[in-house]
Order: sequence, then C-alpha cells, then structure tokens
Amino acid sequence: MAMKFNPQQNTPPAAPKTCYFCANNVHTIDYKDTQLLRRFMNAHAKIVPPRRTGNCAKHQRMVTRAIKRARTMALLSYTIK
Repeated sequence: MAMKFNPQQNTPPAAPKTCYFCANNVHTIDYKDTQLLRRFMNAHAKIVPPRRTGNCAKHQRMVTRAIKRARTMALLSYTIK
C-alpha cells in the first residue's frame, strides 16, 4: 500500500524517529547527568513523551526513572514558574 499525503497538511508522513540511546549504544542512564536528562524535559520541566523524542519503551522507562531520581535529589526542579 502506498503512503498517502495528509490532505489537511499536504505533507508526507514524518520519518520514524530513532531512539537516541539505542543509536548511541547507551546501556545505562545516570540520574546525575542532568544535561542529558534536560534534553527529555520541556520548558515547564515535564517529561516529554516518547512519541516526540523517539525513545523506545525500555529507554523511556529508564529516562523517567532517572529524572524522578534527580528531582528527589534536587538536581532537577519539579516545576519552573
């Protein structure tokens, strides 16, 4: 079946995103690496969903766990006002 254009946007479908951690062969995500974790948070300090980041389910769980641990240790903020 051929891929069709979206009639409302008149653009081709987006290419599937690849997981950053699978592509870079990262096995563990450290909660102390705040620069990496901020990449997966939006401006309001919310965790970005995998449909936007392209993370696989395994690594999204690891990212979420690391962000929550970093928040508990006060390395990342819970909210930004």
